[in-house]
Amino acid sequence: MDAKYKKLAAQLTELIAMNLHSGIYKLPTEAELGRRYHVSRQTVRQALSLLSSQGLITTRQGSGSYVTGFSENGSGSTIALLIRSEQEYIYPELTNQLRLALSEKGYTLQVFSTENQVAREREILTELLALPPKGIFVEPCKSALPSPNIELFDKLHRQDIPFVFLYSCYSALPWAVCVKSDNDYGGYLLAQHLSTQGHTQIAGMFQIDDLQGIERYYGFLNYMRDAGHMLPDDRIGWFTSSELNLLEQKQDSRFLSEFIHRQLPACTAILCQNDEIAYWIIKELAYAGLKVPQDVTVVCFGESYLSELSHIRITALTHRPHAVARCVADCMLRSLQKLTVSSQEIPWELAIRESDAALES
Repeated sequence: MDAKYKKLAAQLTELIAMNLHSGIYKLPTEAELGRRYHVSRQTVRQALSLLSSQGLITTRQGSGSYVTGFSENGSGSTIALLIRSEQEYIYPELTNQLRLALSEKGYTLQVFSTENQVAREREILTELLALPPKGIFVEPCKSALPSPNIELFDKLHRQDIPFVFLYSCYSALPWAVCVKSDNDYGGYLLAQHLSTQGHTQIAGMFQIDDLQGIERYYGFLNYMRDAGHMLPDDRIGWFTSSELNLLEQKQDSRFLSEFIHRQLPACTAILCQNDEIAYWIIKELAYAGLKVPQDVTVVCFGESYLSELSHIRITALTHRPHAVARCVADCMLRSLQKLTVSSQEIPWELAIRESDAALES
């Protein structure tokens, strides 16, 4: 006959399975378990120790025991996060929110910076293959372009390591779960808003090697077509990851200055890839002697502290606070529990601010 603690461990395994489906990750206290199952505190501790050795729970001193979602042969509780840079303006809040959400379930977050370099991404994936984490979050590098690292993602996936992609995903990974913004609809929504303000001569600035940029351009293009507005090719400005890096590291905004002087004389509004580009566009417009919003209206996707730092607060599509981090964390935790997970699109909300004005008739 099995020892009492083994029988209790089996009962707790059943309890864990039921609790997971209800979103409950913390086990009752040792005293509560003893009363519920009519066993001694020592038996409870032995059962919990067995579950811990199997990787099913993790015990945090002074806090209690938490379900991990680990397999029996799991190693550690680390979840990797691959992003462009933890120092980038949009990331501190994301990483902090993920750390908080994961730590509540007994996991730790390890951040790797790819600097949006495909070669660096490959180095990190190779390291992770040698010492696999429990799960991996990925912001892909230059997601609009083919990636030579697909084989490494597939190898890690075949090891039953769950992935959650952030913002966009490589098209060559049909199995991937991705949490992203509804970029196509967002481009349509922003263009529609500008149109209701009387703007028909609208320019756009998008990132050509990032899938988000392509999707946002596509939504913008679709609205202009549906509304019967002309959108000449030269009304669209494109920038690359390399140009964005120069802007962020050396404040080299020549590509934006050239865009303004070459393509904007006849335009009354600019739709920007994100608030970082909008922030610098507003600066370049000022250098060119153009006022926002009196001469040109500026709108963008997303917001960070730059939306507030700009001397003119920027009209933007936004998400509810922490919506992305919560959704990303939830997808990972469900994947670790072997529950069904599907890709998610986070809806936009329009925040109208001072950079936006109706066109005078």
